[in-house]
Amino acid sequence: MLLAFETSCDETSAALAHHGRVLASVVASQVRLHAEYGGVVPELAAREHLRNLLPVARAALGQANVGPAQVEAVAATRGPGLPGALLVGFKAAQAVAFVLRRPFLGIHHHEAHLFSPWIQGQPPTAAFSEFEPNVSLIASGGHTMLVHLESESHHRLLGSTVDDAAGECFDKVGKLLGLPYPGGPEIDRLAQGGNAAAFSFPRPMLNEANDDFSFSGLKTSVRYFLRDRPGFCGDPQRLRDLAASVQAAIVEVLVTKTLRAARRLGVGCVTASGGVACNRALRHGLAGACSGHGLRLRLADPSLCTDNAAMIGVVAERQLMRRAETTSPTAEILPNWPLD
Repeated sequence: MLLAFETSCDETSAALAHHGRVLASVVASQVRLHAEYGGVVPELAAREHLRNLLPVARAALGQANVGPAQVEAVAATRGPGLPGALLVGFKAAQAVAFVLRRPFLGIHHHEAHLFSPWIQGQPPTAAFSEFEPNVSLIASGGHTMLVHLESESHHRLLGSTVDDAAGECFDKVGKLLGLPYPGGPEIDRLAQGGNAAAFSFPRPMLNEANDDFSFSGLKTSVRYFLRDRPGFCGDPQRLRDLAASVQAAIVEVLVTKTLRAARRLGVGCVTASGGVACNRALRHGLAGACSGHGLRLRLADPSLCTDNAAMIGVVAERQLMRRAETTSPTAEILPNWPLD
């Protein structure tokens, strides 16, 4: 039985994993707290983690119907993430491991995302036996990257964002449109009733011979578009069309570059995770593109796309099974921990 914590940004989460099965997963979101500011405020996030961590951990133990004495190992996100937020979960997990005299593991947040598409079903269970080499897209508010997983134990970063991440672009465009924070889900909702071909926006770096991403230019293009059209967002249908058009630009870049990398590397599988992987147009676009090219697609369950301790726990347990080196009880967080 492994107890895991995740506090890398603005979700406080605890989970119990046992033999690849998620017995409990509790997430306390801070969306309402940060909505007033239009984005995550690091100091507020850290304070809220301090407030939420113990209740969330107790709720997870209760959900799994286990006591602290039954915990056989402890894990937490070590990085990357907001330093203050990471500290809360990481140091609490170290303390729990020390008091219980249990092994402790610090887990890379992105590595957990890489394996979240392999956690499926109810209750969620890791299907590592089905693992195959793949190209994985991680798209969230803070990161957009392509990774080549050559095996379960070896991965290579192919490319990442050079400025704004896809989720950051969604949220900033949402703010320009006067939508509630976070803007990504709101744009997804509006786009369902919009015409994606109504307006043409740039597809940054779409045709460049690399696996990197850039979305700051798209955000700026939307700002100039609205500047030149005062009162544009007052028309509900035009707002829906604009949301659909912006979403189409972001999704085309993500899908095209992911499929291009998969075909170039000759893998038979594509995976996607991260908060943006909840977007319906992206999931539909990846499904269609993979089907058209004979590639298998594994998408993280929406409940595992955003930050959560379940994926941390499953990956940590797997590392223990493979006799990975444990993390020192005096180790520090790694806010800028590179994936490679």
